[in-house]
Amino acid sequence: MIIALVATYHEVLSMTQPLPRSLRERIGHALAFETIAVLICAPAMAWFMDKPLVHLGALTLIFSTVAMLWNMLFNYLFDRAQGRLGFERGLWARVSHALLFEAGLILVLVPLAAWWLSIGLLEALLLDIVLILFFLPYTLAFNWIYDVLRARWLARREAQVGDAVCRGA
Repeated sequence: MIIALVATYHEVLSMTQPLPRSLRERIGHALAFETIAVLICAPAMAWFMDKPLVHLGALTLIFSTVAMLWNMLFNYLFDRAQGRLGFERGLWARVSHALLFEAGLILVLVPLAAWWLSIGLLEALLLDIVLILFFLPYTLAFNWIYDVLRARWLARREAQVGDAVCRGA
């Protein structure tokens, strides 16, 4: 699987225009991203903070909901920016994508964490920094893998349509 992902690195790296994504696909993308993140973060945060899994699990689900809505909006805006500016989705675009996405979340999640955990804003910011250190590479890797798998799926679907047209001719 890893070799296949690396093999299509140049295909995805050379993407200059985003392919249109339906609302259904955007929702599926966000749900997959957040589900995997919750399964990793809730137990890790509960262990790290020595708090009940239910308490941190609920906070993680709230964070996830906020992040999911922001994810859909941000990716839509990022795709539009790519369409207007025509930049490639190389490493720097992906790093910028991850950094800008996380900056937007900080504005909402730090006060929420401070309130939920009854801690100060500084402690909540430190917690968020730890989460960012996880989410920056996670976001980069998830979206890169998603784009590679999506490109392969679309290519396979296009080939099947082409084959069906050839057989019908």
